[in-house]
Amino acid sequence: MNRFKASKLRHTEARLPRREAWIGGLRAGSVSSCGNQVKASCQWVAFSAEPTGVLGIVPLEGKDGGKRTVSQLCCHSDVVTDFDFSPFDQLLLATGSADETVKVWRLPESGQDVPSSAGLTLGPGGGPVDVLQFHPTADGVLASGAGKRVTVWDVGQQQPLAALEPHGDQLQSLAWKRDGRLLGTSCKDKKLRIFDPRAGPAASQSVPGHENNKDSRLLWMGASDCLISVGFSQMREREVKLWDTRKFSGATFTLTLDTSPGAMIPLLDADTGLLVLGGKGENLLYCFEVVPAQPTLTQVTQCLTEGRTRGLAAVPRLALDVMACEVLRVLQLTDTFLVPVSYIVPRKSVQEFHEDLFPDCAGVLPATDAQAWWAGDSQQVGKVSLHPARRPTQTFRSPVIAPAAPSTRLPDDGPADSDRSEGSGYSSPSGSLASPSSAATSLSASTGPSSGFVSSPSQKSLQSILGPSSRFRHAQGAVLHRDTHITNLRGLSLTTPGESDGFCANHQRVALPLLSAGGQIAVLELSKPGRLPDTAVPTIQNGTAVADLCWDPFDPRRLAVAGEDAKIRLWRVPEGGLQDTLREPEAVLQGHTEKIYSIRFHPVAADLLVSSSYDMTVRIWELGAGQEVLCLQGHTDQIFSLAWSPDGRQLATVSKDGRLRLYEPRRSHQPQQEGPGPEGGRGARVVWVCGGDFLLVSGFDSRSERRILLYRAQALPDGPLSVLGLDVAPSTLLPFYDEDTGVVFLTGKGDTRVFLYEVTPEPPYFLECNSFTSSDPHKGFVFLRKTACDVREVEFARALRLGQGALEPVAFRVPRVKKEYFQDDIFPPTRVWWEPALGARAWLAGEDGQQCRADLRPPEMTPVSQAPKEQPARKFVPAAVYLGEKTDEQKKEELLSAMVARLGNRDDPLPQDSFEGVDEAEWAKYLAQIILVGAQVVGRAFMRALRQEFAASRAAADARGRSERPQSAAASRIIGISLQEAQQILNVSNLNQEEIQKNYDHLFKVNDKSVGGSFYLQSKVVRAKERLDEELRIRAKDEKDKGWKAET
Repeated sequence: MNRFKASKLRHTEARLPRREAWIGGLRAGSVSSCGNQVKASCQWVAFSAEPTGVLGIVPLEGKDGGKRTVSQLCCHSDVVTDFDFSPFDQLLLATGSADETVKVWRLPESGQDVPSSAGLTLGPGGGPVDVLQFHPTADGVLASGAGKRVTVWDVGQQQPLAALEPHGDQLQSLAWKRDGRLLGTSCKDKKLRIFDPRAGPAASQSVPGHENNKDSRLLWMGASDCLISVGFSQMREREVKLWDTRKFSGATFTLTLDTSPGAMIPLLDADTGLLVLGGKGENLLYCFEVVPAQPTLTQVTQCLTEGRTRGLAAVPRLALDVMACEVLRVLQLTDTFLVPVSYIVPRKSVQEFHEDLFPDCAGVLPATDAQAWWAGDSQQVGKVSLHPARRPTQTFRSPVIAPAAPSTRLPDDGPADSDRSEGSGYSSPSGSLASPSSAATSLSASTGPSSGFVSSPSQKSLQSILGPSSRFRHAQGAVLHRDTHITNLRGLSLTTPGESDGFCANHQRVALPLLSAGGQIAVLELSKPGRLPDTAVPTIQNGTAVADLCWDPFDPRRLAVAGEDAKIRLWRVPEGGLQDTLREPEAVLQGHTEKIYSIRFHPVAADLLVSSSYDMTVRIWELGAGQEVLCLQGHTDQIFSLAWSPDGRQLATVSKDGRLRLYEPRRSHQPQQEGPGPEGGRGARVVWVCGGDFLLVSGFDSRSERRILLYRAQALPDGPLSVLGLDVAPSTLLPFYDEDTGVVFLTGKGDTRVFLYEVTPEPPYFLECNSFTSSDPHKGFVFLRKTACDVREVEFARALRLGQGALEPVAFRVPRVKKEYFQDDIFPPTRVWWEPALGARAWLAGEDGQQCRADLRPPEMTPVSQAPKEQPARKFVPAAVYLGEKTDEQKKEELLSAMVARLGNRDDPLPQDSFEGVDEAEWAKYLAQIILVGAQVVGRAFMRALRQEFAASRAAADARGRSERPQSAAASRIIGISLQEAQQILNVSNLNQEEIQKNYDHLFKVNDKSVGGSFYLQSKVVRAKERLDEELRIRAKDEKDKGWKAET
């Protein structure tokens, strides 16, 4: 566009289709990443789904205009950060993840099966994969960015072609030039770089980009030497810059948009020069025409959408409706819909093809392959016509990956197959992505023994709609009655090392380290709850500070205490508990030369104890003889944790050197296997899960995020099978695994939340259950043996929570309707781990024992698996007759009335326990309607309240602003918050930049939604910070003006 010639695209309109054309039945993911969250080929659309590691897959076009059904592709064990379709093979999809791997998938044709595994895997690399993009001219070339490094891959050979020079900070975007010769990147160090990967790993050009290090993006303007970048200015204004690599010293054009905080997603159609910009979390799409020759950006149109943007993607030009003059189509990903936005150029005639609007575009046949491109071949992709009569019909199938093995049926753009088999229980169910739970790392149903009630077809349908779930997803943790508490605890020690649980308990008594000198330990009887006297209670005088302590599982009166003097003391508590102070230990074990960190009794053999010390050794003691019998070597740094396998044959350790080790103590003093452990050096724990076949490790990553890792015990060098990030907190997660239910409990000292996950031996590995939250932080959390549980109340775990001044029992229960029956699907025969299977000498001689199992069923209770099946109260009318007799409004009203009545009757079965008598298709239809209506009502009420609050806040700011200076009052009116209110929110009395920033960082973090905070309060904190920053700017300008006047 120039002053002499009008652009043919100046009248372009953005048109939203009717709701019937939207793609619904999905739930988009909310993970923050550098990717666009949605991508499209000529056949498929892929988008980030809510479950971790899962992508939603949906056909781009419905068959004969029919409804498109969303399917699920379980890609990674961690968050999918970015993904990209091949520009040539429309079924080839590459995915990158925080699990440090890149996987390449071949999607099926319509009506075929979703691949159960990736065609090939690249990596793992040096960190989480952030961005990736296929090469525009060569088949099988892929660029991926992880951390500070960019790697160019030969996908077919699964080998890197080049590792580019590391950037100065986190990579934010990368883009290939259209001719495939150069690669551009943007980085958090505020620089733009140009690489020629075939010439060398160093950047050929580099220039300062946007002044703010917030999310920036870079795009090439086709095959020209010009680039487009979007980012933020120093004043946090969103801006678009044009660059020319022939004079790369600075931007040739800069356009400032607004001050919105949402990161911009740019989409450029190089053939027409149309640039679409959409901010994450916003409902406005900008459309500009780019003219690099001038250079300039000219706004063409704006589009206000109904939903807020989570991601944007451009549909390939070969998939456009050219006869309707559609020059660009954008897919907007919202929370629950994919909305196609068409950009149309109005023309009088829509019966003919307009050559001026649709120049020839790049075809689908690659110009070369990976090896030829790397050798210097720079041929270009041939162009093809978009004319319907001359459009190419051939397709290309890349040889880099063979067809994938099928596992899950993919819908053929029509009605879902209602007779789909349940499968093994771990296969990925197809259907809608409208899952209410976001923490499942993949899509899989939980398996376990039968409950005795057969699932109805409607229940299977709901499982396919709601995604994978655990049998314990509704588990409830509750603190028991105050009569069972031990209160008035005084002088508790807060200095026990992080490697210790803080206190220990068995079914009879609890041992609590005290803060007083001499390493005193209070021993309290659980059978005597109540308030402790204000006077001192009898204690054990250990003589030195306590590092760790542990009860003998086979002798409830023997307590082992590790001291900071490198000695282990064995104490015997008298029958009935301590009556007097205990000063002389039963035995003292000496051998370590440095401070001891952890001690653990053998799980099968009596009189065996293992200890780890800062002298880098692990020693095994025979308590009968009071001497060391084995010493394990091989550690190079502090040992964080150790754990016996359930059968007592192997010992696992995790240490500060970032290594996970596995020993067979009776065979060798050196580790049998080693593998990579958690990256962070702040602490870690290890526990055996899934019958001793897997190891679960809790620790930190390089960014101090707490996470759990799952390893196959016999394949430690292969690294973790699955990695799941939880939160950011300073304390190490302490895991407890219930081997009867497969549930792992995770919490840390000083936490208020206990995470629950069911661990499965096959993907998805982790299924989230309800968490337990306490009102105040706990200093420790220790679980009791299974016999302490009340099975009549379906209590599957009991723990002791050490609070500020009280010890509280916590019961974890599963809500069940038929409580009169023994729930044998939750309570299988439990291992009697409190009775030894053999002695220490027999174990040392090479023998192995197996403990017996006990049935937890009370004699008078009948197992639920043997309960008589209930007969339906009435015969239901067939769905076809029901649909023919009543209108949709009548059916909706009846269904809502029935649900309200059922909610009022607490004796009715829970929905997750019984769905019978209603046709499968009806349940899916009504459930979707109820969810949609509820979401609309809640959303409208929330927006109405938000508008009222904003108006009231602005009015109050106006009222307070009248007493402020003119510039300050103007800032209050613009931002909607007064100076006084902003100071109150951030709790600052003086306008000090350091104090403002410190309080802002703290309040923003504690109000984050991921830690249970409020997005509304977080937005208030942000607005208060903006108001104070503006006030500081105004005052600085005033002082500068005063200084200037004084000089003149």
